[in-house]
Amino acid sequence: MDLLGSILNSMDAPPSTENKKAKEEKAKLKKLQLEQKKKNAEFRSKTEKQVNEFIKDTKETRLKFPPMTRVERSIVHDVAEIAGLTTFSFGEDEVDRYVMLFKKEFPPSDEELEAYRNGQEFDPESAEKLKEASESNVDGPSQETQCRSSKISKQAPSTFYKDKYRHLLGTDSGKDAAKATKIPSENKRDLRSIEETLNDIRKRKKFRPGEADDEEDDVEAEDSG
Repeated sequence: MDLLGSILNSMDAPPSTENKKAKEEKAKLKKLQLEQKKKNAEFRSKTEKQVNEFIKDTKETRLKFPPMTRVERSIVHDVAEIAGLTTFSFGEDEVDRYVMLFKKEFPPSDEELEAYRNGQEFDPESAEKLKEASESNVDGPSQETQCRSSKISKQAPSTFYKDKYRHLLGTDSGKDAAKATKIPSENKRDLRSIEETLNDIRKRKKFRPGEADDEEDDVEAEDSG
């Protein structure tokens, strides 16, 4: 190797501008991560303190947090779960979504959760009155409905249908008309015995010899059929 080559190899290469920028970005990102980690740890410590105070307070049954980020909400849910509390999130994500904690011995009702989902404040007294009114309507008709039904039942028809349709039905109708109807005697069933019938036929046919036997055979054939 010549002298020039050895000199060039011993010299340090000039620093690359691109590598220097990447190192700076990496160091900056690491610093932000450390700051965020520290911030989350402080927020968790603060949340734990709030939750402990909430559990010790015998008067409070709900703890509502202000709107917060997704990461902060996850910390609240985790702390509450460890403490044995029930949590729900309400509101629009990345806008006004917040977390509310409930003691397990005082769980929220469906009406309460529905009010929070609709962005409304829940009033227990109003909800109880509304529930009682709803149950009374289910148990039976209201007093107004009962009065209206009573008035309708007391009203008598203005006209009787027989008077209204007298020109079609006549004065006699129904059972009276049925009683007046008589069945013709010729339609009544013949209650005579076979022997009586044969004797009557013989009497009627005694002046026509030969036909009486035929008539008797016809009657016997009908009886056997």
